Amino acid sequence: MTLEIILTAILVLNVIFAVTIVFFERKNPTAAMAWLMVLFFLPPIGFFLYLLFGQNYTRQRMFVIKEEEDRRFLQEVFLEQYRELTDPHYQFSTPVAEEFRETIFLLLRNNRALLTEKNLVDVFTRGDKKFDALFAAIRGARHHIHLEYFVINNDELGRAVIHALAEKAREGVEVRLLFDAMGTRAGGGSRKAFSELTDAGGKIGAFFPSIYRVNYRNHRKIAVIDGTVGFIGGFNIGDDYLGKGPLGPWRDTALQITGRAVQMLQLRFFLDWHYATGEYPGLDPRLRYFPDAGEPGTTPIQIVSGGPDTRWNPIKEGYIKLINSARASVYIQTPYFIPDDSVTDALRLAALSGIDVRVMIPCKPDHPFVYWASLSFIGDILDAGVRAYTYDDGFLHAKTIVVDRKAGSVGSANWDVRSFRLNFEANAFFYDAAVGAELARAFEEDLTVSTEITLENYRARPRRVRMKESVSRLFSPLG
Repeated sequence: MTLEIILTAILVLNVIFAVTIVFFERKNPTAAMAWLMVLFFLPPIGFFLYLLFGQNYTRQRMFVIKEEEDRRFLQEVFLEQYRELTDPHYQFSTPVAEEFRETIFLLLRNNRALLTEKNLVDVFTRGDKKFDALFAAIRGARHHIHLEYFVINNDELGRAVIHALAEKAREGVEVRLLFDAMGTRAGGGSRKAFSELTDAGGKIGAFFPSIYRVNYRNHRKIAVIDGTVGFIGGFNIGDDYLGKGPLGPWRDTALQITGRAVQMLQLRFFLDWHYATGEYPGLDPRLRYFPDAGEPGTTPIQIVSGGPDTRWNPIKEGYIKLINSARASVYIQTPYFIPDDSVTDALRLAALSGIDVRVMIPCKPDHPFVYWASLSFIGDILDAGVRAYTYDDGFLHAKTIVVDRKAGSVGSANWDVRSFRLNFEANAFFYDAAVGAELARAFEEDLTVSTEITLENYRARPRRVRMKESVSRLFSPLG
């Protein structure tokens, strides 16, 4: 009798959830239909899956205040640059920025992504080089260190970073470490693992402490040191990202930036820190955190943020605008390729127009369902002329796009529904032939250790692979 009552209660709740989905997922009918199928065909399991992954209707209630505060904070400086860039006589500092004026304007309007020019950029594709640079920047810090990462593992690299931060805190440097509660817990980290830092006077913050909700995670990877040096990209903090984990060698991409774009990374950190802790650190006097960066290089950059607190999907829309702007080539690397129709159409149209469109994904899964779904979506674009590859020399975790070898994006956002709609992400959009050429060369070097997925061998895949793809794709709209 008790079991009957429980099952009846679950059935009633499933109906309530179904009605909720119909009313609150109107902007995303594909996801709505997927959830309805889960609830009605898998009643007991669907109930728990929806509690864990669903309830996207809470997005407005949970993040509308954050969105309003972020916009208000940016409004004054945004309007000044908006007026400047919309002046028909405005001249960008480089011909490449002028060529991608529409992309810059799009990201400025829909994300308050301020353009900063004359930055210096260093590209890292291996963890040892990236973390050597990060440790060097930490050791050189004089005033503050701000780190924001999805995963901070309690392993050799993670403990080394915490120890380095604690040493600087004992020297009197302000240290703030922001981590995602679920990502870091899943990676083996916990507040206890940060005790050396907090005992030394450093501060920590946990973003969205509800670890039982898979959605709305802070997936950003940002570091800012003294307001003059910044890092952004795909590397989290842990031994895996040095190639010491079960997936073997690790291929990722990150940028080290000096110049005014660091101020935008700093601003992003402050907004997220305030949301997680309620504190706006040291905005008066601002010069301590936003020093004059000078003009160390020539690269124009926009720091673009996406997440459930944005009205649109700025990173995805930036990707699409870059694809549509291509005249010769589009190179994409991503560990997860689950695009929506708008991205698929942009890639297909570019390839059919004669653009050299190439997509690279890993040869091995870290999340099997996502991997098989990615192969399914790859299959959809092969007959349009898109060339696809699996990276065979370890695990590919880079999230990049390079267009015409002179503009593109590097950051934390994957090419999937979760990054486009559900997670908080941050990417650097750049407009510079030197940076674009370096990333294009790295892509082409990766081709030498990759296998092409041709239309012929994709169509000849075994039945068991087709079944895995079909099942995984069915659940892909759920994020």
